Amino acid sequence: MYLKPLFVELESVFSGLEGIDSHVRNALKNAQTEVAFPSSTAPLPQPFIDVMIGIDAHPICKLIAGIPFNWAPPQTSSDPLYAKHSISKVHVELLGPSGLVNSDEVRLGLYGMMPNAEYGMRTHEAEEVYIMLAGVVDWKLSNAPYKSHFSGDRSYHPSMMPHANRTQELAFMSVYAWHGDISSESYVYSGIPLE
Repeated sequence: MYLKPLFVELESVFSGLEGIDSHVRNALKNAQTEVAFPSSTAPLPQPFIDVMIGIDAHPICKLIAGIPFNWAPPQTSSDPLYAKHSISKVHVELLGPSGLVNSDEVRLGLYGMMPNAEYGMRTHEAEEVYIMLAGVVDWKLSNAPYKSHFSGDRSYHPSMMPHANRTQELAFMSVYAWHGDISSESYVYSGIPLE
């Protein structure tokens, strides 16, 4: 699999002025982008395709939808509650310790969630940013109320900031990045917030 076209496009997605953006751009530029195809692939379920072909979807969605990734729930934690709440999610780690391309500086991947789903409150050492590519998602940061995010919006989470997200009638697709301590050892999942 040749990931160079995707990585070049992702460099332009991470065009923000925050420090994490420059770390991500450097990691994408320096990545070895010729990798082995996954031995098995799983296609994106239709609700993701529906939002990724929408008029407001980021143009990179067409490129992502054409790559035969093995879309599967994320496995950041072995916590049974986390696993239960991850069934409605799809994920591919592109860069990172478990990524298609190895990196010990940045963890970067594609992440989406089906309609009417919740991903509860969690914390981790790494600073993190999600950039919405398609659909709609509500983000909750610490004790603040949920706020809707649309294609092109960002949700930035400094180290150890509690955050959660949920969908309503639409799925969403995003790209996320971790920087700093990108191991999952500090990851704590607390479940669905009471609001």
